[in-house]
Amino acid sequence: MHDPFPLPRPTDLAAYIQPVSEFLSLNSLHLHFHEIAVAFAFYHVTNAYIAPVLSMRLIPRIYPTFNARTRLNWNVHIVSFVQSTLICSMALWVIFNDKERAEMTWQEKVWGYTGASGLIQAFATGYFVWDLMITLQNIHVFGLGMLAHAVSALFVFSLGFRPFLNYYGSTFILYELSSPFLNIHWFCDKLNMTGSKIQFYNGIMLLLTFFSCRLMWGSYQSVRVFYDVYRALTAGHPTINDPELGKFNNRTTASELVHGDEIMQFAGDQFVPVWLAGCYLASNITLNGLNWFWFGKMIETLRKRFDPPLGTRKAEAELEKEKVLVEGIDVETEANTPAPLTPTPGSAESNENVEKIDDALKKMVSASGNDTTYFSVERNAKSLKLEQQEVKSRAGRQAKQGNRLMGEAARGA
Repeated sequence: MHDPFPLPRPTDLAAYIQPVSEFLSLNSLHLHFHEIAVAFAFYHVTNAYIAPVLSMRLIPRIYPTFNARTRLNWNVHIVSFVQSTLICSMALWVIFNDKERAEMTWQEKVWGYTGASGLIQAFATGYFVWDLMITLQNIHVFGLGMLAHAVSALFVFSLGFRPFLNYYGSTFILYELSSPFLNIHWFCDKLNMTGSKIQFYNGIMLLLTFFSCRLMWGSYQSVRVFYDVYRALTAGHPTINDPELGKFNNRTTASELVHGDEIMQFAGDQFVPVWLAGCYLASNITLNGLNWFWFGKMIETLRKRFDPPLGTRKAEAELEKEKVLVEGIDVETEANTPAPLTPTPGSAESNENVEKIDDALKKMVSASGNDTTYFSVERNAKSLKLEQQEVKSRAGRQAKQGNRLMGEAARGA
């Protein structure tokens, strides 16, 4: 299938990129460089402009209260949500509609190329370039685990432009089917919906999609790609005695000998260097290992949101650092909870403040005429109660009573 991207590649730009692509042995990169740039720009604009503006409109009372660390994570999760939804929709469309891809032999899966699969590679590469940039700029927030994920993912998807295992680009990007639910779970925490029914049902979908897509589907496809790479390593260079060539005759063209012009146009000598196979398999193992590690962490984090017996939430919540998940990795950030304005009732600091207030108010007397205002403080385990009592002075009451009697006597006279 040809590349279905609606914007044609700039021919002048492609002419400048092609020598660089060939030097890097990424022979089809110049055909999709503009798509990588579009994807990178789209995710950058989403993070820097769209996410903040949209958040200010939708949650104007919550978003401004985020500290810088939480706001960074919020914007990154919005980009992750948009990217995962977009790229999975594109990959599923290619898988179900690219007939050439569906009929590929194992040789074509290793060395073959289609424009539609190249489009998936390009948008994935654009995202992982942006992801690597954000991670390096904020390594103190995201940590080395996220850096390893960004580097491994970028390396694996870049090899599709060699092309090497271009077929599996659309396959492994379906890891991202769990990411929308992962981001919704994180949003619930920030929107004070922790432990809600929405988060509970979303958590079930998160675990199901993560387990089925990343662990089951991902592990199965990893075994398949390992087997295809092993066959390519052991096959060596094709020769005239290759049994696969027996079905052709003297009229068969050279392009047909390698299973078609378009699919194998970048196949070259159909040889896989050991270093290339080793690097790809190491990156794939790294990503799969992270997926299994994250799955355990996700179950632990989800259980903390709910009460026993299914959950492990404590009866009295304790202030602690929150778990922030980005592409499945937990990054500790400060909880988005404002500090208490008053000391905890019953604490030493609270008791000391009560005594100071009590002593001060006993000395406060605001007089108005013969009226006097007294203040008293009532203290209990949970609150302070300030009462104002107005008491007439005895002298004032007697004077007013005398004046009243004299007035009545005068009227009676």
